[in-house]
Amino acid sequence: MSTYTATIRWKRGADDAFAAGRYSRAHEWAFDGGAVVPASASPHVVPKPYSDEAGVDPEEAFIASLSSCHMLFLLDFARRAGFVVDRYEDRAEGVMEKNAEGRIAITRVTLRPNIAWGDDLAPDAAALAELHHKAHDACFIANSVTSKVTVEH
Repeated sequence: MSTYTATIRWKRGADDAFAAGRYSRAHEWAFDGGAVVPASASPHVVPKPYSDEAGVDPEEAFIASLSSCHMLFLLDFARRAGFVVDRYEDRAEGVMEKNAEGRIAITRVTLRPNIAWGDDLAPDAAALAELHHKAHDACFIANSVTSKVTVEH
């Protein structure tokens, strides 16, 4: 068993009208390795000026964590299969809408990895599909969510 931590910090501004809902949702995430990330509610959820679009919102972080987890497993499985990856870029996208219970949720995440293979040896379509399948099955984050996750390659 492993335990992971994040420290979330928010402070009400002196001029915020908290009881009226007019307060900043900007905050920060601090991680054990020292990284501090500016965060906020999504401007799609909480209108500006009470959200800060420069901060990472929980929905973006959710999508990024799925993408990152998939990538890390794919890199390892590719290495084990004898392939060399020079570059990996994913323009992941999540859709937030009502789920089957009528609650707002991120219901679908689509990963669109673009992979540059080294050593002039790229996997064929079947081998690439198998690498993605194995990465998805092994991804801790994908195993933790109910959203449909699709990999387009």
